[in-house]
Amino acid sequence: MKPYDLEERTFLFAKDCRNYIRSLSKTTSNIEDGKQLIRSSGSVGANYIEANEKLGDKDLVFRLKISRKEAKESKYWLRLLHELNPDQRSASDSLIFEIEELRKILSAIITKTTKQ
Repeated sequence: MKPYDLEERTFLFAKDCRNYIRSLSKTTSNIEDGKQLIRSSGSVGANYIEANEKLGDKDLVFRLKISRKEAKESKYWLRLLHELNPDQRSASDSLIFEIEELRKILSAIITKTTKQ
């Protein structure tokens, strides 16, 4: 059961990404791609939190779009790690699924906010 609170859900996603990275072998590509995933996965939630502290509708949409952009970037790094670490595919599959869900939720919020 996923938490309804999006701040908590993005936090759990970032935490799960860090745990996933710890489970990977310490190759050069895993280390570098893992660093990128750590940055982008944490940024999804951080920008969502900033969006909630909006200074106006433009600021809200701007921060949500950054959060969505970071979600797309996280998916990119997860796909690379997924392909290069076949022994960890079940973990990366669930993370890829979750970030796609978060991206869809963010897109829906952006769409709803811009139509008001």
